[in-house]
Amino acid sequence: MAEQDYYLEMRSISKEFPGVKALDQVTLQVRPGTVHALMGENGAGKSTLMKCLFGIYKPDGGEIYLNGKKTEILSSSDALANGISMIHQELHPIPFRDVMENIWLGRFPMKGIGPFKFVDHSKMYRDTEDLFKQLDIDLKPDTLVGKLSVSKIQSIEIAKAVSFNSRIIVMDEPTSSLTGVEVEHLFRIIRDLKAKGVAIIYISHKMEEILRISDDVTIMRDGKKIGTWPAAEMTTDLIISKMVGRDLTHRFPERDNVPGDVILQAHDLTSPVDKSFKNVSFELRKGEILGIGGLVGAQRTELIEALFGLRELSAGSISIHGKKVKIKSPKDAMKYGLALLTEERRTTGIFPVLSVHENGAIANLDRYMTPYLLLNEKKKQTETNKMIEKLRTKTPNTKALIMNLSGGNQQKVLLARWLLTEPEILLLDEPTRGIDVGAKFEIYSIIADLARQGKSIIMISSEMPELLGMSDRIMVMSEGKMTGILDGETASEETIMRLAAQH
Repeated sequence: MAEQDYYLEMRSISKEFPGVKALDQVTLQVRPGTVHALMGENGAGKSTLMKCLFGIYKPDGGEIYLNGKKTEILSSSDALANGISMIHQELHPIPFRDVMENIWLGRFPMKGIGPFKFVDHSKMYRDTEDLFKQLDIDLKPDTLVGKLSVSKIQSIEIAKAVSFNSRIIVMDEPTSSLTGVEVEHLFRIIRDLKAKGVAIIYISHKMEEILRISDDVTIMRDGKKIGTWPAAEMTTDLIISKMVGRDLTHRFPERDNVPGDVILQAHDLTSPVDKSFKNVSFELRKGEILGIGGLVGAQRTELIEALFGLRELSAGSISIHGKKVKIKSPKDAMKYGLALLTEERRTTGIFPVLSVHENGAIANLDRYMTPYLLLNEKKKQTETNKMIEKLRTKTPNTKALIMNLSGGNQQKVLLARWLLTEPEILLLDEPTRGIDVGAKFEIYSIIADLARQGKSIIMISSEMPELLGMSDRIMVMSEGKMTGILDGETASEETIMRLAAQH
């Protein structure tokens, strides 16, 4: 294909961080009016490559060409000026400002004369309405962003990227927080953009999406480009084998855990005021993996946060080992042997500016306290490092900042954090969200091993194969109500969906 057929060419891009070669001579060529999927395991270098394109990182080597012309991009402003916009994987809205201010931040329409200018809120409101009408987004421009769901905030980020009228839009995991209906809506927007000649660089771990909407697929592994293929020639198995460098015939590990006696009983759990969940009852057995399925809005997260003392209960009771317990705070929950891996890893999980070691130890500091109220640093480091290594966490060393690790390895550090507290019951909220297939299998293996050791696990998942492949039993919720409990061996996607849509 002739050079002029490519709108974007990134030639031999290299980037190093301390102890890590993130990109090694990577070349990417993108045609106008196409969706170019960029795939690879966590840590393969996909997001780093895109941050080099968007001016967040300066490459150590290589060149960028737009329409055949060599272009230097030193900042995000340079990228936007050259027709490149990006929807980042991690959302960073300004929660205490409204929707339209979040969209037009840094480029507010102004009115007035000379130095006496001020923001033209009326025009900004109309421009936002026009943008939302174009994209068929049902939101009021003056709604406070802090009151919106994660999926709505994702929609705002998509609208913001489109508002720049860019010729290239990078979408990094754009559907990770979207419902099925919202995903279809995004795909309609993508089709409209393609028809206008816009090039989309699409990063996702969801194979079905990639095969459905992509024209070209580039696969990366360990900071290197493996190759580029027409999407029509690819299959899920082929993509996975090229991503991980081996055939991944089994998506889930074999499990030989044997659930034992009941360890936890929840009876008629009900949340106060809004009653987001109501009269939910279930049992959890020793060594059991209890999956919780449901659609967005089923109140699954709210339920397990209540179990962990992060939310109040207006009614109902919790028993552990047959004795009723009062859990009014996470400290109470930890005292009774509970641990919670939260859904939003970066928002409510990691401390990004702390090291891997400090992130692993932080929930267990009482254990390392000496009689003189000082930390036994040697014991803390030894135990934390041993657990992090046991989970085969890839990191240059435990002093490295956790923010520089891939999503899968961050998740392993968070698991290490909670395992150091020696819990009996692990509450896992979307434990593999935003993690690639290879890292998912490692997380699954850890979960299966914990169940084999007799740990009891409650696992929320929005991925049907994950629920069916990992759960001994599956509890389904709909609009805050428990609609059924299914045997993991005989459950089907159809049965789960029917129960999930019941209310």
